[in-house]
Amino acid sequence: MKCVIADTGPLVAMLDRDDQDHAWAVREGRRLPPKMLSCEAVLSEVNFLTQDLPEAKARIEDWLADGRLELPFTVRDHHSLVHELMARYANVPMSFADACLVRMSELWPDAPVFTLDSDFRVYRRNKRQSLPLICP
Repeated sequence: MKCVIADTGPLVAMLDRDDQDHAWAVREGRRLPPKMLSCEAVLSEVNFLTQDLPEAKARIEDWLADGRLELPFTVRDHHSLVHELMARYANVPMSFADACLVRMSELWPDAPVFTLDSDFRVYRRNKRQSLPLICP
């Protein structure tokens, strides 16, 4: 495993000591490879959910600057597939960020999704394949 695909939940939990999943996220984060991939939709959610934690902004900036967190996914290049996923899982429902991460899992098939969201157990990549997950 060279990298993981990071969802909002574990990133927030790593940044917020008061988060109920903080200990798990930090422990798992230490076991992960040094590179996490994510997308701008997740980064937007993380920034919103940690807006009252000034130190979180600095840590996110550090992760981006040192390459620990990379945002290689461009929605523009995958918008039709992302929206197709959201339509397929409308009954769940699937968020825009989740759809981006499922598409990323199709593009980086060896990278497990680091998540707290049980919906990823329902989602399928390439229509039929379960996603490799790191979750509690």
